[in-house]
Amino acid sequence: MERRSSTPNRTNTKHLEGKITFLNGDLSDQNSLLRCVKESNPDEVYNLGSQSFVYESWNTPEHTSEVTGLGVLRILEAIREFNTKIRFYQASSSEMFGRMVENPSKETTPFYPRSPYGVAKLYGHWITKNYRESYDMFACSGILFNHESERRGIEFVTRKISDGVARIKLGLTDHITLGNLDAKRDWGYAPDYVEGMWRMLQQETPEDYVIATGETHSIKDFLTEAFNHVGIEDWSKYIKQDPRFMRPAEVDVLRGDHTAAKLDMNWEPQTNFSELVKKMVNNDLKLLKNA
Repeated sequence: MERRSSTPNRTNTKHLEGKITFLNGDLSDQNSLLRCVKESNPDEVYNLGSQSFVYESWNTPEHTSEVTGLGVLRILEAIREFNTKIRFYQASSSEMFGRMVENPSKETTPFYPRSPYGVAKLYGHWITKNYRESYDMFACSGILFNHESERRGIEFVTRKISDGVARIKLGLTDHITLGNLDAKRDWGYAPDYVEGMWRMLQQETPEDYVIATGETHSIKDFLTEAFNHVGIEDWSKYIKQDPRFMRPAEVDVLRGDHTAAKLDMNWEPQTNFSELVKKMVNNDLKLLKNA
């Protein structure tokens, strides 16, 4: 399902044209969701849609709540009306942990979101659990920590860095502008995490799982890895900081414990931090050279 727009954006899905059917729908429109479910008659539904940029959620908190939070309710209602046997996956977020009460965080760790995005995701998480218990639906949430890849949006810090490093290497720019360089995240590779999503819906009973690497790296670590990959050791002269990119309520560190996913689903991350960064930089170098 994709949102209709005056200029279609299939940057990350163009390779699927002719292989899958695209349906027009919107998380803010109940009827469109019910129509999409009826038309596709699916065995499984994966909700990966949201206003997903944390920084933007302070600028558009109502829209973020409407789509990221209530959008989940609308999909669940569409499934409940059409066929409660459909298995449903909700993309929950490590941002629900926010100011971490427990490090690393696991499925039983109390939530403490620090952004409108995190709060909206928490609503989606709990309404999924509520529908599971109220209507005996196979509905579960994957609490995924940061998962990056070559397809990450350019506004996100990891892609901003990989694209910026590639441009600096090719002489197309001389700096990258960033916010807090000390924030630490548990970064994994998106394809590994998508396999975790799929495995959740293959279980006999629906359960919520944390999907993470269990390791943390700072923005500075990401910069060091990316610049080293293109042969630049001292990256300090290429970085500018701008207060506009600082969060009103910062999340200093996020780290997850995927023990339950390993024990129950035999899931573990296959791609390490260094490999992830190199994949992203190599892809941006390729894109820019072919532009």
